[in-house]
Amino acid sequence: MAPVRAGAGAATYVLSVRFEVLGPLTTRGDDGRLLIPGRRKQRSLLGLLLLRAGTTVSTESIVDVLWGERPPPSAVANLQSYVADLRRLLASGEPDKPPRLASRQRGYRLLVDPDELDAGVFARLAGAGREALEQGDAATAADQLARALGQWRGRVLEDLELPALEPERARLEEQRLAAVEDSCEARLALGGHRELAAELAELVSQHPLRERMWALLMLALHRSDRPGDALAAYRRVAGLLDRELGMPPGAPLRRLHERILAADPRLDPPVTMSPPAPRVVPAQLPSDVRYFTGRAAELATLDALLDGGDRAPTEPAVAAVSGTAGVGKTALVLHWAHRVAGAFPDGQLFVNLRGLGPSGTAMSAAEAVRAFLDTLGVPPDQIPPTLDARAGLYRSLVAGKRMLVVLDNAGDAEPVRWLLPGTPTTVTVVTSRNQLADLIAAEGARPVTLDLLSSAEAEELLVGRLGPARVAAEPAAVAAIISRCARLPLALTVVAARAATHPAFPLDALAAELADAAGPLDALTAGDEASDVRAVLSWSYAALPAAAARLFRLLAEHPGPDVTAAAAASLTGDPLPEVRRLLAELARVSLLTEHAPGRYASHDLLRAYAADLGRTLDGADARRAATGRVLDHYLHSAYAADRLLDRHRDPIELVPPAAGVSPHRLTDQAQALSWLAAEQANLRAAAAAATGTGHDTHAWQLAWVTTTYLRRRGDLDDLAGGWLAGLAAAQRLDDPHAQALAHRGLGGAYVLQDRFADAHSQFRRALALSVAEGDLAGQAHTHRVDGWAWEREGRPDQALRVAQRALAAYRAAGHRHGQAAALNNTGWCHGLLGAHRDALDQCRQALDLFEELDDRQGRAITWDSIGFAHHQLGEHDQAVSCYQQAIAGFQELGERYHAATALIGLGDAQRAAGDAMAARRSWREALVILTDLRLPEAGPVAERLNDLAPVTR
Repeated sequence: MAPVRAGAGAATYVLSVRFEVLGPLTTRGDDGRLLIPGRRKQRSLLGLLLLRAGTTVSTESIVDVLWGERPPPSAVANLQSYVADLRRLLASGEPDKPPRLASRQRGYRLLVDPDELDAGVFARLAGAGREALEQGDAATAADQLARALGQWRGRVLEDLELPALEPERARLEEQRLAAVEDSCEARLALGGHRELAAELAELVSQHPLRERMWALLMLALHRSDRPGDALAAYRRVAGLLDRELGMPPGAPLRRLHERILAADPRLDPPVTMSPPAPRVVPAQLPSDVRYFTGRAAELATLDALLDGGDRAPTEPAVAAVSGTAGVGKTALVLHWAHRVAGAFPDGQLFVNLRGLGPSGTAMSAAEAVRAFLDTLGVPPDQIPPTLDARAGLYRSLVAGKRMLVVLDNAGDAEPVRWLLPGTPTTVTVVTSRNQLADLIAAEGARPVTLDLLSSAEAEELLVGRLGPARVAAEPAAVAAIISRCARLPLALTVVAARAATHPAFPLDALAAELADAAGPLDALTAGDEASDVRAVLSWSYAALPAAAARLFRLLAEHPGPDVTAAAAASLTGDPLPEVRRLLAELARVSLLTEHAPGRYASHDLLRAYAADLGRTLDGADARRAATGRVLDHYLHSAYAADRLLDRHRDPIELVPPAAGVSPHRLTDQAQALSWLAAEQANLRAAAAAATGTGHDTHAWQLAWVTTTYLRRRGDLDDLAGGWLAGLAAAQRLDDPHAQALAHRGLGGAYVLQDRFADAHSQFRRALALSVAEGDLAGQAHTHRVDGWAWEREGRPDQALRVAQRALAAYRAAGHRHGQAAALNNTGWCHGLLGAHRDALDQCRQALDLFEELDDRQGRAITWDSIGFAHHQLGEHDQAVSCYQQAIAGFQELGERYHAATALIGLGDAQRAAGDAMAARRSWREALVILTDLRLPEAGPVAERLNDLAPVTR
């Protein structure tokens, strides 16, 4: 859409924001998502500036509106804070554009293009409708006015209590009522008097002093062959005006009364403008889907259209059903439409708008409206020549009727708008691969996003088409078919059709056929283009701009289950803002699904289709470069996260990122943990892809950068699996330093799995490599983790000897952090051997060093060791305090395993101090963590709880 200019000298904005004040305050981005300020006064400020858009509102006026007669001393400072937040919320992202919220001398001005504000759209459409009415073009007037009134969702800013804005509200409400009267006059001119008689009776009861409404009611009643009722209406309004205002009706109302008394034929509707009576009640729905399956939630959403829900009484019901190719949008709508057809006694209209299809030619709005007029019985010579007039006549014909309108396969929202009835008695359902965000934002359409079938629904579909016995006989084959078809209804239907055509074929033969095909799409065709999965997907792809098409193809090179904008930008090497726009475009046409904010995914058949296209259109070098860039993205992002989780860990030298890589920006531990949790599946897939594509340095470094997080989470299988792959990659690279790191990392994973012999074997290999390289720090690290293994194995004497070697090696290497860790380890081992005063001495030295180094994890581990020593010395209160400090540190760091072990120690100390209830709470908390992590320590904790005497509460 072209930019809409705000006037001479004003900034011009692309229509990327929709502001709505004609009802609750709403601000939406171009993707349809709400952009609502969080604070009440901030919302009030935005509402005030929107009502006075384009004009400077003084600071004094704003303070008066927001705080009234007694503003707080901080009012101006608070206002400046609200303005700053609104600027960020409404930022255009284009540096050459001035801010929408501009500071002026002693005030602020909000720059809004007229078509960005529903009040501006209303004013434009209402003005056009009034002008058409004055020129005698009733059809155009009715259309424009219906669209104008469709902008209203309720009382102006009805969610904001701002008494100072009542004058603006009253002004806009008066404009709305004038537009309602103009609309009724236009519909009367088109012959809609019978439907209007009831509507106007309701309107005059709501607005009893509006003489024009009474005049329109009288005329509608007269034209409906009810002159007596028309005269009775005049008597009612005359009495009302006398009682309320002490004055008679105005001259226009008196003249109309006289003409009705005289049966003036000029009051009759012109014959040429009378709408023709429909020859038949339209029933255009194609046949119902015979084996419809599932979709209970979506059907319930559509059912809600029938009861009005939270819509305003004058608001038409519209639903926008979107989803990827072959997901069953039309099937859902047709099944629902047949189920509720009885609720629409005036008929059902259906049109295929051909937005995407084999012909490549979408139906124009003019063509679609003409088709509906033909169906509604309008003679060809009475169909107006212009689209505006046709749409106005169409809306007049369906006004007041209980009709269902199904607009199938819309390419975008533009043709749909011309086909939306303007009456609340109709229900319109639109299907599209496009999300139709404009329709949702501007017309209040209810979104219904259709996803893949569940596995149970997919099996039910096969049962319906093949019979329960055949499906039950081969459960493994059925599961394979469902998986290979990605739970996509079109693909499952194609396979079911093939199976039904060959009833003697075993289903496992069809499953094998799917697996053996050159690609999963090659076996999914039923012989015609409309049921060929590849062809159906191609219709969406063919409509993409070149940049979006390239991104779609390269997304097949992404190894994981979903993708963020930063990862996608790394795939393409393009700027992040541009890729965000392209991802939104792919989601808009349902080639991607934004299943969580900022995270995009597609089903397996779409990925297979994208991969096929990539092999055809993109060279192998380009695809390999994309893979390298996305691996760089995950490696560098995870490395940054690891440094935030453990900044004292000895760093590694990363592979430099390729040009165009966009690592995720992380600033604190909370962000790091959140990012790692969200990306765990992608990181696992990236490591596998690195191994499979020869990116061996990435493979071992990805294992290194995820170790801290996986260890803290207790994801031991992922930890060991990553280091196994990393070790193989380091060996292929013939890199001794990387091999030493991998042996040590794998050994650490084995310790956590209680595979002590395997762990010691890995540590011996790591030590030999570090000795050969002359790496003192590497030797010390290996001694330290080997000592930890001996301690967990129940050999504290051997653990102490190895820990002392680690301490000596750290001192020789000048590695202060390592010295602190080794001191804690030696102290812990002394405690295990009964030398608790020696343990306290060693651990306090470690704690002092950790304090100097500001290592929170080291402090937490050492507090745990000190707590153990105090407990063994019988100093239980001191032990409880130390354990509590350790637990707080572990919980802050997300160290679930260490938090659980400290909770066990805390429970032991609490029980020894005589507080059995507190001990029970600590052990239960530890048991929950250890059970969740599937660790063997859960058993002894459960035994502690069983042995504890019942507590009387």
